Amino acid sequence: MRRRRLLASAVLTLAGCRRRLAGGEVNVYCWSDYVAADTIASFERETRVRVNYETFESQEEMLAKVIAGGSAWDVVFPGNTLVGPLVRRGLLDPLDHSRLPNLVNLEERFRDPPWDRGNRYTVTYMWGSSGVVYSRKALGKPITAWADLWDPALQGKLTLLDDPSEVLAACLKKLGYSLNSEKEPELAAARAEAVRQKPLVRAYINAEVKPQLIAGDVWAAQLWNGDAYQAIAENADLKYCLPAEGFALYADSAAILSRARNKDNAYRWINYLLRADVNAAVARATLFATPNARARELLDPALRANPDLYPPPERLAKAEWFAEISAQGQRVRDRIWTEIKAG
Repeated sequence: MRRRRLLASAVLTLAGCRRRLAGGEVNVYCWSDYVAADTIASFERETRVRVNYETFESQEEMLAKVIAGGSAWDVVFPGNTLVGPLVRRGLLDPLDHSRLPNLVNLEERFRDPPWDRGNRYTVTYMWGSSGVVYSRKALGKPITAWADLWDPALQGKLTLLDDPSEVLAACLKKLGYSLNSEKEPELAAARAEAVRQKPLVRAYINAEVKPQLIAGDVWAAQLWNGDAYQAIAENADLKYCLPAEGFALYADSAAILSRARNKDNAYRWINYLLRADVNAAVARATLFATPNARARELLDPALRANPDLYPPPERLAKAEWFAEISAQGQRVRDRIWTEIKAG
């Protein structure tokens, strides 16, 4: 599920750019804008392990490439709904917790998450919500609900995530349904809402929308909270909203592929990311929420108390974690998404 300019390009492949390091290498496939500016270089200095780092912009992109088997990645970062499918396909290696001593830094709720009980295959890296970031000056009024994104005044100035789960989630929550619904009447109603909204939509786009928000070309965007706050850091007129009807939660985790060729270094990379100071630096730089309790203690009070990044219990009461959808439910959703995009 999800993401400035921390990295020089959308795809970073560092292999061949430096001399061979004594500790070997590790091949990492991750979301864009998901490390601090010095995360990779610091790891390499400490371990003498070269990091070959490549990024993706959507879960579908990552899943397709991993399933195709044409890569040589060691560590990947699937969203919580992809963990089950990757495990069932035999693509993830069970984790040896004895090789991850920093695992104890995770908040208790992320040591036994519903998508991977006991962290058998994954380690939660960052988590967050999807809501709406908007221009207060352009709109002249606040956005407080998903329903506000059907305002005709937004025509050509609105973007939604290029993610079927997220778009359907917004429509389903607007209608008062679970964002994980597999009921065909509810999905049909969500489809109708999306089709009705489509003439207002400038584009279905992910983190790439940030420069457009900052420049004022887009007035409102469905976006992940970390990306939203990256844009807000560049333009103080922008504001983030967790919609009143409810909103989605997601988590991205580090996992080792079963065909990884550098498993020792994969463990070193993941354990490094779990270190409190390293993880706190990533959370400060990317503005995504950390599941690392010790890292969160190192954040500035204002950041660790930000209710948009770390929603309090009363706000979380309206939130739902994305859940894995059945094969039949996914077929229905895929068809609906195709119809929405083609319409």
